[in-house]
Parts: sequence; structure tokens; C-alpha cells
Amino acid sequence: MNESNTAAQPAFEPKIVAFMCNWCSYAAADSAGVARFKSPPNVLPVRVMCSGRVSPELILKAFMSGADGVMVLGCHIGDCHYDSGNHRTAKRIPLLRNLLIYMGIEPDRLRLDWVSASESPKFAQVTRDFVDDIRKLGPLDAPFRVPRSPVEGAAREEVLHD
Repeated sequence: MNESNTAAQPAFEPKIVAFMCNWCSYAAADSAGVARFKSPPNVLPVRVMCSGRVSPELILKAFMSGADGVMVLGCHIGDCHYDSGNHRTAKRIPLLRNLLIYMGIEPDRLRLDWVSASESPKFAQVTRDFVDDIRKLGPLDAPFRVPRSPVEGAAREEVLHD
């Protein structure tokens, strides 16, 4: 029997940041956990009062800080607790996806979805699907990222200055 000296590469597990509306999506995430629906552990929930408060700067900062994908989850159109916050989000995200293309980031790394408080199964499904999609895209290797360690920073500087 011939043994190989190469170690198996660990499977890529994406880092996902999910900005979630306090009133709907965050409540759905909480209900999904209580109901023990399977959802990926690599989704970092960030509670915001309204999806309309998620600025493009916040999303870009998530990518810069190491996220491989970003989700914005809000109330269904017409159900916003702040009247029109989700309308603002629905207009903003397509523009931001175009900016991501310009920056060299696949626009599929940003997802907008509407999940109400009573839709915990949908929350679990949306997060599983997004993690699977990002897993297929692979890690985001963007030159604007903040290094995670001094070694990674030195390696990036060598690449950028060559």
C-alpha cells in the first residue's frame, strides 16, 4: 500500500455576516434556534433595528474585516415597523451589488431577503442556501482586506509590492 505524504486540505467554511432586522429576521433566527432547525454555525448575526439602517459602508466593512459573504435580512415589503426602511434597502442593495462588481467582488456574495418573525423555517433555509452558495464561490481574496494576522499582512504586502 502506497501512502501519500500530502495532508488533506480542510474544507472551506465561509464566514458570513448577517444583518438582521430586530422585529422580523432576528426574531425568526431566534425562533429557528428554539425550534432546533438546522442552520449553519458560521453565520454571525448582527441585530439592527431595521434593514434600512444597514448602510453600504457597514456591508463593505464586513467584507473588509474578513466576511466571505454578507446577508441583509429584513421585514417583507409593506411590513416594516418603521414604515419604509425595507423600501430603502430594496433600492440600495442593487446599487451596492454594482459597486461590488466594480471592486472585483462577485455580487452573489451579497444577498438580500425578506424573512418575517413567523418564518423560522425560511430563515434556516435561506442561511443554509447562502452558505452553500458562498462555499461554491470559495474564499474572498480581495486586496483591500484588513490582514487577520501579521504573517498574512506581510505576505499580502509582498504580493502587492511585486
